[in-house]
Amino acid sequence: MATLPENLKYTTEHEWLDESTPAVIGVTDVAADALGDVVYLELPEVGATVEAGSVVGEIESTKSVSELYSPVSGTITEVNTDAVENPEIVNQDPFGKGWLFKVEVTGAGELLTAAEYAQHTGS
Repeated sequence: MATLPENLKYTTEHEWLDESTPAVIGVTDVAADALGDVVYLELPEVGATVEAGSVVGEIESTKSVSELYSPVSGTITEVNTDAVENPEIVNQDPFGKGWLFKVEVTGAGELLTAAEYAQHTGS
């Protein structure tokens, strides 16, 4: 059964968003489990501007390569270099140490509550 922190928002593409300032973004445990062992992360560059719903990177696992989407529009303020150097952290702690990047938000895309995301994933 998936663990979904109630204080986060979610996307249908399986990203989570902590609405702090700057916003923190990662992928859910549902995505991490589906991907299998994450072996490589391609994250956006600090200072890049992103649009909600746009592809901003890739997550490569032993099973596949998946696109990473930004749930918000804004400017990238930080990327998780620990996760880049140790991508398995995404599987081990997707809602904690496995966060991926931070954004100074200028606009949000369609976000789901934990209950709505659970319904979307059937978890």
